[in-house]
Amino acid sequence: MPIEVEMLFRILLAVVLGGIIGYERERSGKAAGLRTNTLICVGSCLITLVSIYGFAETDISRIAAGIVTGVGFLGAGAILRQTEGHVEGLTTAATIWAVAGIGLASGAGMYFLSAVGTGVILLILLIDRVKFR
Repeated sequence: MPIEVEMLFRILLAVVLGGIIGYERERSGKAAGLRTNTLICVGSCLITLVSIYGFAETDISRIAAGIVTGVGFLGAGAILRQTEGHVEGLTTAATIWAVAGIGLASGAGMYFLSAVGTGVILLILLIDRVKFR
């Protein structure tokens, strides 16, 4: 398979998987919804692809570490502290960070990992709605 087709498949996978998580967040009325999660996933995928195929002589794990750190700062911006000490946005921040991981896995060609990761993240987000007594 030509490398361009492989890259296209990885990008489209990131669109679909990031979109699945984003759709759930959008449906839940969260600030980081469909577009945000899809963009983070695709962006992480693209940066991973560039690091793998664009810079053959470099350590690609450095790019992965940079993505994780950078997206962590983005997620930190989603956390809000209310006046009563109540904190909101932790799940949104964690989701942003996890979606970047899905994009990294997609960009690296780890299809099974990215699909299973998406399923696990989605399950965790849906469990949030179950009330424990």
